[in-house]
Amino acid sequence: MSQENRRRFLQFLAGSPLAAAGGALAQVLQPGSRLSDPLMWAPFDPAKLIKDPKQAINVFDFEPVMRQNVPPAHFGYMASGIDDEVTLRANREDFLKFQLRPRRLIDVSKLDMSTDILGTRYPSPIVVAPVGGQKAFHAEGEVATAKAARAGNHLMILSTVTTSSVEDVTAARGASVWYQLYATNKWDVAKAFVTRAERAGCPVVAVTVDRSGGRNQETLFRLQRTDTRDCNACHDRSSLEANVRRRPMYQGVDLSGLRHTQASAMTWDFLKRLRDTTKMKIVLKGILAHEDAVLAVENGMDGIIVSNHGARSEDSGRSTIDALPEILQAVKGRMPVIVDSGFRRGTDIAKALCMGAQAVCVGRPYIWGLGAFGQPGVERVLELLRVELHGIMEQLGAPTVKHLVPAMVRRAGAAPSY
Repeated sequence: MSQENRRRFLQFLAGSPLAAAGGALAQVLQPGSRLSDPLMWAPFDPAKLIKDPKQAINVFDFEPVMRQNVPPAHFGYMASGIDDEVTLRANREDFLKFQLRPRRLIDVSKLDMSTDILGTRYPSPIVVAPVGGQKAFHAEGEVATAKAARAGNHLMILSTVTTSSVEDVTAARGASVWYQLYATNKWDVAKAFVTRAERAGCPVVAVTVDRSGGRNQETLFRLQRTDTRDCNACHDRSSLEANVRRRPMYQGVDLSGLRHTQASAMTWDFLKRLRDTTKMKIVLKGILAHEDAVLAVENGMDGIIVSNHGARSEDSGRSTIDALPEILQAVKGRMPVIVDSGFRRGTDIAKALCMGAQAVCVGRPYIWGLGAFGQPGVERVLELLRVELHGIMEQLGAPTVKHLVPAMVRRAGAAPSY
């Protein structure tokens, strides 16, 4: 790298979350050291960022453009992990623990990436993960994302803390979406959310079970200090009730007694009560241990999303791609298993599908696209992931998703099984 390019690159780093992390910035400045996600994959010349979604070579091209467009606090909210962000890094680095085993001399000239996800056929196993507050990244928010999902006919999951109504998002998607539930500490609030989502046509509720308390989002907190805007236009800090009322799902709901938007007291009894309340299928989002996977089967759940919330709820250090085999072994095919957190490449997706995941949810990459270019950015991110998955399926000798089998992936360093 030339001295001029190095100077520009360091200027870019200075405006990134790594600059707020102190030690992390010092680490990347050391000769020969590796950069953290997503910057380790980003363009090395920040003076030549893409100007149009079609110029993107991979999904990482969108992140530095979003960084320029989005206010510091909003960018920090998206980028932040927890504490030391060990899990945030593990979600990317642990894909290196697994290697794909290509097979040859197989006809892949007519490749089919379609898959069935809880009773509905989609042309690809790539799912748009729930991300809240999308108008913080682009004025059209979740509606722009829904239109992009419609263009590629992707399953979309809508967050409880959406900044667009479930009705508007469903209309923009042109098909039903799944609804992700933050249950709160009050049953009647959760019931109101689920009832409204069901009336809007949502066939599945994905109950988040990994957000039971507070979290130390250091990158967010540090970048908030650099944001000079008056945030009162978007946030009402006078009370929790006043603040959440700005979100469409909370409007018209009795919020008296609401103390927390999460549910620290949630147990299996809550899910039994939910089952009696809705006809929607119930998927648990946030399962990471085989014991909980077995309990999900025994308690009649319809599916699992193996998730660590994109490393935004805890800093256990364990990635979802590492946890996925354990969950699949425990479930033994008795329910569909989906996975999210850290997926950025077609090869990442293929590894999970080979292990036995039915689908893969992608979050931050499409938010990079949304913050960079709106709907066209999201469309291009999803297109790039489809193209990459198509390419690696050809190399693996898998003409359909069903041909992606466990024999095509191995843990790096493991003894040969032949």
